[in-house]
Formats: sequence, C-alpha cells, structure tokens
Amino acid sequence: MSKVKITETVFRDAHQSLIATRMKTEEMVPIAEKMDKVGFHALEVWGGATFDTCLRFLNEDPWERLRILRKSFKNTKLQMLLRGQNLLGYKHYPDDVVEEFVKKSIENGIDIIRVFDALNDLRNIKTSIEATKKYGAHAQGAISYTISPVHDTKYYVNLAKEMESMGVDSICIKDMSGILLPYPAEELVRELKKVVTVPIEIHSHFTSGVANQTYMKAIEAGADIIDTAISPLGNGTSQPATEPMIASLSGSKYYPDLDFELLMEISEYFKSLRNKYLSDGLLNEKVLNVDINTLKYQVPGGMLSNLLSQLKSQGKEDKYEEVLKEVPKVREDFGYPPLVTPMSQMVGTQAVFNVIMGERYKMVPNEAKNYVRGLYGKPTVPISDEIRKKIIGDEQIFTGRPADLLEPQLDKYKEEIKEYIEQDEDVLTYALFPQVALGYFKLRQAKKYGLDSNLLDSENKVYPV
Repeated sequence: MSKVKITETVFRDAHQSLIATRMKTEEMVPIAEKMDKVGFHALEVWGGATFDTCLRFLNEDPWERLRILRKSFKNTKLQMLLRGQNLLGYKHYPDDVVEEFVKKSIENGIDIIRVFDALNDLRNIKTSIEATKKYGAHAQGAISYTISPVHDTKYYVNLAKEMESMGVDSICIKDMSGILLPYPAEELVRELKKVVTVPIEIHSHFTSGVANQTYMKAIEAGADIIDTAISPLGNGTSQPATEPMIASLSGSKYYPDLDFELLMEISEYFKSLRNKYLSDGLLNEKVLNVDINTLKYQVPGGMLSNLLSQLKSQGKEDKYEEVLKEVPKVREDFGYPPLVTPMSQMVGTQAVFNVIMGERYKMVPNEAKNYVRGLYGKPTVPISDEIRKKIIGDEQIFTGRPADLLEPQLDKYKEEIKEYIEQDEDVLTYALFPQVALGYFKLRQAKKYGLDSNLLDSENKVYPV
C-alpha cells in the first residue's frame, strides 16, 4: 500500500518543542473529538517531557490526562515516547520499574510505544520492547539519527535489522535535530526497505528548514508513516506542518485518507490557542524561525536555548559562539553520541564548562563521569584513553548492560509513599520524579480534604487548620 499515514504530534512533541510542554489537558479536550475523526494513523499524546511538566508546572496528574484523552479517542491509536531504560526520567531505572511503567501506560490507554535510547545501545531498550509486546501494545523501535564519521547508512541498517530481530512492530528514524537531509533520507529508507519488513516511520523537526523535502524523498523511497504537527503549532523547532504536507501529496499515489476539511476546522481551534500562547509569552517567535546553524553544529533547537540560558546565568553570553564550536569537539571526545536527552544536556553542559573554565575537562559533572564509566551504555566509538583519564582517571569501565547493576525498587518506593497512594500509578510517578511527585501528592491530599496546603510539617504531612 503506497498511501502514506500521518502521526499527529500536536498533543506532545509540537508543544514540547514550541512552548516547553505547557499545553494543558483542558486545552486538548474541546478539540479531541474532531481530531479523532480525521483519520490519523496515531496521535502522539504522552511521554517525552509531558509527564514531568504535568506534575511540575501544571499541577496535573499525567495518568489522568491519558485516561481523559483515551475516552475522547474512540477511533485513533494513542502513542507515547519512551526513553528506554530511562523511561521518562533522566537516569536508568530497574527492570521491575520499567516493566510496571509500560504495563500501566498500556492499561491507561496507550496503543503504540516508541522506544529509543540516546546511544542507540539496544540493550537499553530490550526490557521496554519486551514489556510492550507482553502487555499487548505496538512496540516501535526508534533509531536516534545523527551524523558523524561512523554514523553511515550501513550503521543504521544494521541497527534496524537488530531491532526487527528483537521483535519490534515498526521502526522510526528519529531525527531530533532536523539534520536528516532529503537525499540521505531517500537512501536510508530505500536500504532499510531491502532488509526489514516492518513499517518505517520518519520523525523530524523543521529547525533547519529542510524537513518537508526530507519527508517527500523518504515517502518516495517507501516510508510508511510521517510525523507532522497541525500548522499553528508546526514548523520552527516543531514538526513539519500537517496540512501543507498533506496538500503536497495531492495528486499522487501517496495522498493519505484523511478528512482535509475537518483538518482545516481543527487548525482554526489551534490558531486561537497559538494566539493565546503568544500573548501569554509561552510562545517565543524565535522558535518559529529557521536556524541553519542546526546543520553546522547538529544542535537541536531546545539544546540551543538551554546553552544560552546556562551562559546567561553565568554572565557569559558573549561566549555563545565559542560554546557552539566546542559542542562538536566534546561530542567527538565522547564517542559521537546522538544529541538527544540525556546526551544533549551532558555534551552541552560540558562544552559550557570547558569554555568558561578556560581549560577542557577541568570541571566535569557527575553525569558525564558516569557516562564515561559506561553507566549509560556503550558509546558508538570507544572514548580515547586520554579523555577517559582526564575525566575518571584509572577507574574501571563497566561494559555490561547498565540496568543489570540495579536492584528491584518497586516495593521500596511503595513503602516510602504508602500514606499518599491513591492509585497504583502513584508509585511509578514517585519512582520517576520523587520530589516533584511528593509536592503534587501533598497538593492533591490538601485539595481532597479541603486543607490549607501551606500547613505542612517537615515530613510533608498535611495537618488540618
């Protein structure tokens, strides 16, 4: 079948990329029923940074958001993004936590789980993939796309073959930086189609301004699904806009089976939301611009703004260009990791330290040390002895699967928050974000009993007025 399918990202990656994941559930529900009737292959609605942001900034229960959206979508599959053994956090979690999290995600309404690892170390997605299959959802393996002397088409083809042998139901080329160019995309999809039988999905960002053309060449080479975002929250650091992308396929055999008129109505709803975000200051027009530096430095849009804020806090904004030039050097020293969470933060912060300190690797964060120790997984290229010694001296490097070092933790977490548990999912929320979760649980408890949430003792217990 040659008709391309569309995964709409407006409820997850689009607002994560443009407004720091601040869209509220109450802003999603009014348009959900119409979106369910468009004919999308899937809607990406959960995962990534949505979980953390719901708790930390919106005072929402992310599990409740998922349940509410599930009720609204009777015809469309719901999709989430999972960072493999990192789940939705920034470190590795034990297998019992990973399996339970996947199980509960599916029970609460997720149909498709897209699983990736920042290093493309497939040992780090194994448990998530197996759990997704075990509990009856669609397991999509995602390849973190990057460019380096060692990341060639052959490298990605071998990864895809390994993923298929692990039992994935589809494979996504996940281009988080918007650096996948049209002709390399065409070659990559063509070569993948020769060796794997599962559907191929393409995910990119419009940061560098080329993703539309990349999608077209990928579709012509046989890509089955593309990720887009409804136009008011599309382009810029988000995905290519949905309506123009579909219109571009008009008159071809690839034109998708979608209700375009309904899509136009939905677009009007998001236009009003976009205007609200602009007036609230949530949406900065800078993120809607094309930044060709993305192709030069391979730095995702979110990482660029993060680097700038780090330098601002140190009063060193004048060092921005110098830091941008240092990023590729650190990345090479670190074995060419793809710049995606948590590696983008790690490489970016190290580049800032190297420039500000005036000496490379004089100061190294613990996360970077743990990465060099092998506690995040295997780098694409081994880290040189020189860099290793600068960072961790003569310490032993761990070469196994990082999660094998972790003991089961679920029962421990359950015991620690037993007085706050209102649903099984609370234990997982706490496992991922302990401090943020406790703050949310306290507010929830106070609200439930009509108490003043400011009257809390040092053990976070709520006392009545």
